[in-house]
Amino acid sequence: MKGEAMSRRSVLGAAAAGAGAVLAGRAAEAQAMRPPDKPRLRTFTNKDFYDAGGKFQADKGKEAYLELMKCFGYPIPEPLRKGMWAVDFGLGDFVGCGLGGILWWNSKKYGYYGHEIFLLPGQMIAEHAHMKSADAPAKMEAWHVRHGMIYTFGEGEATRPLPVKVPESQAGKFVTVWNCQPLMPGEVRELNRLEARHFMLAGPEGAIVTEYATYHDGNAIRFTNPGVKF
Repeated sequence: MKGEAMSRRSVLGAAAAGAGAVLAGRAAEAQAMRPPDKPRLRTFTNKDFYDAGGKFQADKGKEAYLELMKCFGYPIPEPLRKGMWAVDFGLGDFVGCGLGGILWWNSKKYGYYGHEIFLLPGQMIAEHAHMKSADAPAKMEAWHVRHGMIYTFGEGEATRPLPVKVPESQAGKFVTVWNCQPLMPGEVRELNRLEARHFMLAGPEGAIVTEYATYHDGNAIRFTNPGVKF
């Protein structure tokens, strides 16, 4: 029995390692899809986005996302320039945990929503869930990768080994869901159930993602990290 158990563990370990290699290979696949003459985004550090007093400079964040769009050849019309935003969730780690976006539409009357997400390389959206509220049902959403790639994290069996590193500022008690699935350009995935905790993390070149969803009630979002300001 002992030998059988050891053999079983060996098989499971090999399977996990193989799965991890497959997931990691998808990041390389995304990079291989990138035209060789396309410009590369410069490397950012948190020093690029905070003033001497440690205050987040949203304009600097938006400038970085505009650079990301140019590298991907993503159109930048004037309404996008005027309407986009950048946040660091009040956590002081914009490079590790931050978000850029533009809310194209959010109809409470008809229950639909359109949002574009911008993420720098390796940048994570803080883990959260969308709950039912007095004004709306729990939000359901799906993510459509336009450029780059993302790793989606949600409920389910933990992925081991992980194909990507979760930012240290969030990887401890502020991440509770560890099922990781990569999403490539053109691929779409939906949240696995209403009110499920989830987050996404950009691949090595960053990402631009279209979100399709039901109405978003800003008062119904719940972040795992109580320090988040959004």
